Amino acid sequence: MSETAENMVLVINSGSSSIKYQLLDPDSGVVAASGMVERIGEDEGGLEHRVDGETTERREPIADHAAGLRLVFDTFAATGHDLVREGVRAVGHRVVHGGEVFYRPTLIDDDVVASISELAALAPLHNPANVAGIESARALLPGVPQVAVFDTAFFHGLPAAAKTYAIDAKVAAAHGIRKYGFHGTSHEYVSGRAAELLGRDPAELNQIVFHLGNGASASAIRGGRPVDTSMGLTPLEGLVMGTRSGDLDPGIVAHLARSAHLDIDRIDALLNRDSGIKGLSGVNDFRELRRLIASGDEAARLAYDVYIHRLRRYLGAYLIELGGVDAITFTAGVGENSPQVRADALAGLSRFGIEVDPVANTAESRAARFISPSGAPVAVLVVPTNEELAIARAARQLVERRG
Repeated sequence: MSETAENMVLVINSGSSSIKYQLLDPDSGVVAASGMVERIGEDEGGLEHRVDGETTERREPIADHAAGLRLVFDTFAATGHDLVREGVRAVGHRVVHGGEVFYRPTLIDDDVVASISELAALAPLHNPANVAGIESARALLPGVPQVAVFDTAFFHGLPAAAKTYAIDAKVAAAHGIRKYGFHGTSHEYVSGRAAELLGRDPAELNQIVFHLGNGASASAIRGGRPVDTSMGLTPLEGLVMGTRSGDLDPGIVAHLARSAHLDIDRIDALLNRDSGIKGLSGVNDFRELRRLIASGDEAARLAYDVYIHRLRRYLGAYLIELGGVDAITFTAGVGENSPQVRADALAGLSRFGIEVDPVANTAESRAARFISPSGAPVAVLVVPTNEELAIARAARQLVERRG
């Protein structure tokens, strides 16, 4: 490892059966190595590790996150980055739910790990996996500062009217029920990049950001701070997603329990894993959905139409909430790669100053760019998200402040 590499940050994003990671320079954004461990706990797991344009693949059973991270570190060492021997400046961990407790990057110690574990009640699919990744990394790099960066942090200061659910206030307070919002690291990064591209101070701007991936969320941002977001207590609320329902009548839960005799765990799995695009069409990959639509599949067409309808509903709500908008930005897998979604989401809105240039929108590019006509009152942009870079910078800044 080079001398400069010792100042790099390792970013870890632990999912329920996966570990995504990057080793990068927070200043330049240059990624020295990256990869993903998949199918943790299954009969056959796998790792793909990328460095200097070369990919190393491993296929073997991976019992748990500790085994997965050990495999990652072994592969780093075999490809020229011995993280245990040479060290890194810090490790940044993506943590999905910070509750009311965590709303800024936090140096991890035993008490922090315990608190994140307690918050698993609010994010049972995410926080336990995040803790597993943290504990494994702390064991492998005991002398390296570890920093938690929370998905909910950007939305911690939402206005009371936006974050409050209209249920019994005592029940809500006792059980931490409020809108928390998610994908906050992405929304913060993307809205900041949009302001840079516009050459304007974020404090001057009203923005709407659509983070459209397998999970999807929207945010309304005024003066650099969010005033509303689509996800709520959990990442289930809001837009239609790959496998999640998004908004629905809460009475559906009681109806399914009484009429279909489903217990709460089965309903939870239905709404989180078997709904959304997948529930309507049978697939959750947008590329496959487009292929089905092209073949004349009516269920796929309906799934797409429902998806766009929900996007436009949130767009309209946020236009009114902000009192007008200066920039609308698309990001994440679908947002960055589907010109059709972008065009359909904003179709017929020229009276509001919102237009998409068809040539700019369909041009192939991985760069941040404008897709609105030159001189349009509302800027429409595509900005690739970079949550890993944002986490790395937050981790490094916290460690430097702490000395």
